[in-house]
Amino acid sequence: MLHMKVTQSPKENKMNLYLNKSTKLNFPQDKDKYQSTTIPNLPSWNLDDLYKSTESKELTLDLEWLNEECVNFENDFKSNLSKLSADSFLHCLTRYEKIQNITGRIMSFAGLRYYQSTTDSDRTKFLSDMQEKITIYSRHLVFFSLEINQIDDERLEALLKSNKALNRYKPVFDNLRKLKSHQLSDELEEFLHDQSVVGSTAWNRLFDETIAALKFTVNGEELNIESALNLMSDNNRENRKAGAEEVAKVLGENISIFSRITNTLSKEKEIEDRWRKMPSPQTGRHLSNDVEPEVVEALRNAVVNSYSNTSHRYYQLKAQWMGLDKMEIWDRNAPLPNHDEKFITWDEAKETVLSAYEDFSPEIAESAKPFFENGWIDAEVKPGKAPGAFAHPTVTNVHPYILINYLGKPRDVMTLAHELGHGVHQILAAKQGELLSSTPLTLAETASVFGEMLTFNKLLSQVNNNTDRKILLARKVEDMINTVIRQIAFYDFECKLHDARRAGELTSGQINEIWMSVQEESLGPCFNFMPGYETFWSYVPHFIHSPFYVYAYAFGDGLVNALYSTYEEGVPDFQKKYIKMLEAGGTKHHSDLLKPFGLDARDPKFWNKGLNVIAGMIDELEKIG
Repeated sequence: MLHMKVTQSPKENKMNLYLNKSTKLNFPQDKDKYQSTTIPNLPSWNLDDLYKSTESKELTLDLEWLNEECVNFENDFKSNLSKLSADSFLHCLTRYEKIQNITGRIMSFAGLRYYQSTTDSDRTKFLSDMQEKITIYSRHLVFFSLEINQIDDERLEALLKSNKALNRYKPVFDNLRKLKSHQLSDELEEFLHDQSVVGSTAWNRLFDETIAALKFTVNGEELNIESALNLMSDNNRENRKAGAEEVAKVLGENISIFSRITNTLSKEKEIEDRWRKMPSPQTGRHLSNDVEPEVVEALRNAVVNSYSNTSHRYYQLKAQWMGLDKMEIWDRNAPLPNHDEKFITWDEAKETVLSAYEDFSPEIAESAKPFFENGWIDAEVKPGKAPGAFAHPTVTNVHPYILINYLGKPRDVMTLAHELGHGVHQILAAKQGELLSSTPLTLAETASVFGEMLTFNKLLSQVNNNTDRKILLARKVEDMINTVIRQIAFYDFECKLHDARRAGELTSGQINEIWMSVQEESLGPCFNFMPGYETFWSYVPHFIHSPFYVYAYAFGDGLVNALYSTYEEGVPDFQKKYIKMLEAGGTKHHSDLLKPFGLDARDPKFWNKGLNVIAGMIDELEKIG
């Protein structure tokens, strides 16, 4: 399940790249209690568009075809790529693209089944079996990217110019050749490919299974980690405290295994980076994101410099609302005082999001409707189901699937808007084909965050009093802080962690100290940090599955804030330009996609424009009081 198909490491699990930043869920593991909390009319996936079952004839035939075609592909093209004519090269790419398509179809089916019930041993075994088969089959493809990078620049340029259909794949070649100087020998690349099954993939699975198996007992109830974390946004302060303390206790009891996983994966990355001559631990992520390091550094610096004017100022304001000189860390996501959140039915959530999309663009809304009508969303909260939310694009001749855990909270509605934005983006980009449809991660959040903003502003337009306006604004500010401020703090944590790991294995205490240094800096002086909070880094899946992914959230949010400002300013034909941007998939650089809107991410003022949106909302909240 490769997200970037070509430019991304095959070790990285596609599904995890769409994990939503919000993982505040709440469901008990006890079956009877679970049944009593069921919300009616929640949809579940229908995976028949991929395969009807693990025993289906179509799946068996695809596996047989894939096994044979990978061998044939290697026999036909290995050691010959540099000699191919333009027409033959196009034929080669077409065959490679079909292999990617069938691979993606199989692994999407296996992965989606697994994420519906991660504690089901049969589903776990099926996913593992498919991963092993695909790894064995695809080892015959390792030569492909290596040999492309061995083709002379002038020769490749001449081939592309001589054939319009082949030239369409130029972004694929450009992305591959960015990695040219970091490429290892054919034998080493093949070894790394084969070894990943018992290396990073195995450690990733250990993390997932360990997290899923953790049990938290609060007020006599046995909960999973999402249920316990969700207590920290409970109306009752004692429940928030109890949830936080229990999470700290259980994570503390398991911190050795999480430290071992983190140490091992960080060291493995350091070894591979060293062999590939990557100048920094972040380089591989920047290359796969097709973003310049200086752009990320400008984003990071702008956000860090904004801490006092954004997160510090907001949390001080929230402490005043709560009648506290200082908040405890378990108060960070607390609801506002004297506010009971309305329960929102699934049908109400669907209507809210679709109408917000419709108001913006009927074409966007039409792309969104099939998700609700055809079993493309899995929303029910179930024991063993993957936490959080994601939109998985599967393959371009099928359709995306969305996973959320819906509990009827306003934040769940925003999560639905977010993931539906991903899904629409993936549908519109699918016309680019398997190798060109996936966007860099920095742009993958564009439609999702834009969808959130559309939904938020629709809700805001419907309120007619300061109390409700304050609640909506405060919730949006907190979400933006979690998306921008918190994710950049996560990025700083990873940078410091990987740098420190290069000097030797890190103790749990050392990792905890790094975590606390960035938390104290980003959250500010109005918090007390309870004993045990230093272990909270250990449950964040992004650190394990996709190192340095987190800055993509801040990139996407900052980009959308700037983009939405131009929409509100009345840029001509904004909707048409926006849809074209989404349809482009991975065919254009972020600078080219933003140019029609008069925006440039290389300009330091670009990021400040986005951060000013957050600051402006805090200004309004201060006036409301």
